[in-house]
Amino acid sequence: MAVNHLTATEDLVQRDPVLADLVERHGPMRIGAAPPVAKRFETLANAIASQQLNGRAAQTIWGRVLGKVEGPFTADAVLAVPESSWRDAGLSGAKAASLIDLAEHVADGRIQLERVGRMSDNEVVSHLTAVRGIGPWTAQMFLMFSLRRLDVWPTGDYGVRIGYGDRFRPYRSLVAWYCWAAADDPEFSA
Repeated sequence: MAVNHLTATEDLVQRDPVLADLVERHGPMRIGAAPPVAKRFETLANAIASQQLNGRAAQTIWGRVLGKVEGPFTADAVLAVPESSWRDAGLSGAKAASLIDLAEHVADGRIQLERVGRMSDNEVVSHLTAVRGIGPWTAQMFLMFSLRRLDVWPTGDYGVRIGYGDRFRPYRSLVAWYCWAAADDPEFSA
């Protein structure tokens, strides 16, 4: 039987009283619907564009980026836009180069986003980090939030490093989410 996020959360609450408190305080993991396979490219492009930006700035720039493409946001559509247009949309030179690199990898088949759902976590990370601007953390966020993997442990993330560890296998993605919630909660982290 496949385990979903709610079933996994119930199991984690039984395992650890601190985590049970976090679940009580923050409710179930808010993750939204998984993007369809056809939107995986757009999801990764958005991750590149949004790196190191606050929510409002990221949304504004992403809206401008989307506005540069007519029709669906695909690798071919991105490659049809001059690099200077990405800069005009608010992307830095490095982010524009990363977006184009992602599009080139997808267009020529080096990155096969329709297959990543069948790959192991390590294979997905290796596959995606071949793209300029996609590091292990971005690949792990893609595993957690786009592919809905339950046992990703993004140890490079500060909120996770100060949290828990291997005792929560196979639900570390959920524990990571609650660690982030705790890190953002001034009352809990005080």
